[in-house]
Amino acid sequence: MADEKMEIGEIGTTLMSSEAKMPPARPPNRFERLIQPCLGELVGTTFFVFIGCVSVIENVESAGRLQPALVHGLAVAIMVACMAEISGSHFNPPFTLAIYLCGGMEMNMVAPYLACQLVGGVLGAAMAKAMTSRENFTKAHGAAFDLLQPGGEIGGALFGEVAMTCLVTMVVLLGAVNAKTRSPLVPFMVGCTVIINILAGGDVSGTCLNPARAFGPAIVSNYWTYHWVYWVGPIAGGLLAAALVRLLLGDRKIRLILN
Repeated sequence: MADEKMEIGEIGTTLMSSEAKMPPARPPNRFERLIQPCLGELVGTTFFVFIGCVSVIENVESAGRLQPALVHGLAVAIMVACMAEISGSHFNPPFTLAIYLCGGMEMNMVAPYLACQLVGGVLGAAMAKAMTSRENFTKAHGAAFDLLQPGGEIGGALFGEVAMTCLVTMVVLLGAVNAKTRSPLVPFMVGCTVIINILAGGDVSGTCLNPARAFGPAIVSNYWTYHWVYWVGPIAGGLLAAALVRLLLGDRKIRLILN
């Protein structure tokens, strides 16, 4: 019996020592740190804009806002879940700016991320044009945001873009960057926020919330009417969300005041 106990003890010691000798995790190389994240942003934004544009160009009239709302929201959720460990799944310039301002990424990656997102927007819009019929593409201006017309409620649309982008950016910051509220459900949360924003504000501004989503179709279809709204509104909304998290809602590591 004593011999059996010694053998068991030796086996346990061997197992423990083998675990202790496991090689440490290999640090990411240059490709994984710098190039792969940019490729993730490029590919993710391309397919998000592609699917989103197709859902608008080929929108069934009887479906109303429901079709593009579900497609954009589900596409965001899927791409965020797939690319989160590669690039952080931004796919949106205001997200990148807000995440940087809240300490979630290094400054040297901001400009490459923004460039990849805008290029991805153009590629996605071009793919949508190649897939859809010429008649539907022309009718929808290539899924560019053509809701705003001269004499319309530009102020309300601009405010809507600011407020709705602020909401979805806060979900991103609190769900993925802020340690106190970080959640594995962030892809679902962001996707649902996109859906409810489009359902709520689709008839006011078109609910862009993303300059890359506006820029790609505008380039491909050459439609620029009130295009500035879809830059100023989302960027202002993203900066507002970053300010709220930095000043009031973030944990002690992020919050700049009242610590």
